Amino acid sequence: MHLHTWLIYLVAVTGLSLTPGPNSLLALTHGALHGHRKTLFTVYGGALGFVSLIALSMLGIGALLQTSAHALIALKWVGGAYLIWLGFQLWRAPPLQLHPDARMVDTRRTTLFRQGLLAAISNPKVLLFYGAFLPQFIDPHADLLLQFVIMAATFAVVECAVEYLLARLAHRIRPILERTGRKFNRVCGGMFAVMGAALPMTR
Repeated sequence: MHLHTWLIYLVAVTGLSLTPGPNSLLALTHGALHGHRKTLFTVYGGALGFVSLIALSMLGIGALLQTSAHALIALKWVGGAYLIWLGFQLWRAPPLQLHPDARMVDTRRTTLFRQGLLAAISNPKVLLFYGAFLPQFIDPHADLLLQFVIMAATFAVVECAVEYLLARLAHRIRPILERTGRKFNRVCGGMFAVMGAALPMTR
């Protein structure tokens, strides 16, 4: 990947990781209940799930590129429209409500890891999102496998860092997010919409 493309991807991934989602909320809740050290296993499970979904998305994108050289351009525009739609949905979303349930009583490391993994892979919207998000940064003339490794590694590192930070600051962040959740959702939704409109036009 070109350095400028990777830097744009890094900024986009960081913004994506900061948006509310099942894994960030799980890390936040586990951090409040079990402490940040045990929550590392939740974070690692989520990272493995995300990397697996990125791999599935890249396999589909690679197969499509073998069919048509112009497929990536169409995929970028369709993906951009999907990102705008996601931004609109997030803009309208209600404030976050973080209430731990009985399933989180089990504090074994394998249980926390499994919960993080399942939270990542059980949402089909995540796979659709990667299918829309990743093509914006792919160079069809470069090595797709190398690009996958770079994208997956970057996403995993950023996601782990953000979720661990949420776990460490759980007691302070939870009340703030619940109190200002709608404004936070609108900021994140607006960011998705801008990203969806701008990225398909980049080369």
